[in-house]
Amino acid sequence: MSTPAITPIPLTPLIARRVRAYFAPVNRAASTPTIFDPAQNGSFNLDAPPAPWLDLGWLNAFERKSGTRIVPLRSGAPGLPLSQVRTEIDSFVLLHFLSWGKLQMAVTAGSEQMNLLITASGTAANGSGGTGAAAALLQSGSTSTFLNLTMSQLAGFSVGQMVTVDVDYTGQTGYVGSGVSAAYVSSPAAVNSDVNYIRRVSFNVGRIASVTSTGLQLAQPLIAGAPTPGMSVQTILGFVDREGSNFFHEWSGLFVVPGEQGDRILLHYPRLQIAASGTESMKPLGPPLKKVDTFERVAQVAEFRALAVTDANDGAQVVCFRSYIPPVATNLW
Repeated sequence: MSTPAITPIPLTPLIARRVRAYFAPVNRAASTPTIFDPAQNGSFNLDAPPAPWLDLGWLNAFERKSGTRIVPLRSGAPGLPLSQVRTEIDSFVLLHFLSWGKLQMAVTAGSEQMNLLITASGTAANGSGGTGAAAALLQSGSTSTFLNLTMSQLAGFSVGQMVTVDVDYTGQTGYVGSGVSAAYVSSPAAVNSDVNYIRRVSFNVGRIASVTSTGLQLAQPLIAGAPTPGMSVQTILGFVDREGSNFFHEWSGLFVVPGEQGDRILLHYPRLQIAASGTESMKPLGPPLKKVDTFERVAQVAEFRALAVTDANDGAQVVCFRSYIPPVATNLW
């Protein structure tokens, strides 16, 4: 039995509507980024990225900008160019996040991004949230989507609330946070030895979908997987970031340009750090009938700088991998 032959057609322009963003954690303590292998996963379902990549949604105003200088090496008179070298390698990514959420806020933040812990009664006001209410220690058998609690502990939780799940702060220094390096602690005194500090900065968050007689069912899996012994859960109201501080988030980034004819471009940046503090862009959704009736879409504006990694294939120092997957039945050149 023979298979149908493919008759190649001439190359066609890549036509795309939007760009989609995926980010993954960088292990800051081990200086290990998340590597995307286009040979293994280049054709992945855009709605189901391979673990541990996280979908941050569609983008607007996506732009890649190179600051790399290519200069000639000259010799003799009148200075003939004999070869070229790259100097001051720099690469930037500019984009607008159309969606708002913890991850979108975090990757655009100029410093630590925090959870707004529900505060204890009578606590003093503070710009990034006051002292948190007491946390509930998880019972054994908790999973990434279900948090086991006692009947008395369940009284403090309800459907729709957001929660943060992580270990107590007991004097740890260095990078902290389960699943993602969320902050760097120089000393216990720097964070007031706050037992809730790690949960304040943790990315291990979820929303309560239902409350059963034995625990909390979450709407999405926790980013760090099944809780480890000693983790506790606290309710949060939302998220806050700050302009200032001396901490830089670092993420691995993947940007996909899906072509309408089945082709796609994949732009993989193993290490991205924010190059400018996050700002907002407000654009009208349509022509208003009256000035007071204007609805505007609020997008987060971000600019990232790409940092270097070593390609294991040949030891080259690079900042970005650009892959192209052509559509079926087209010529390759």
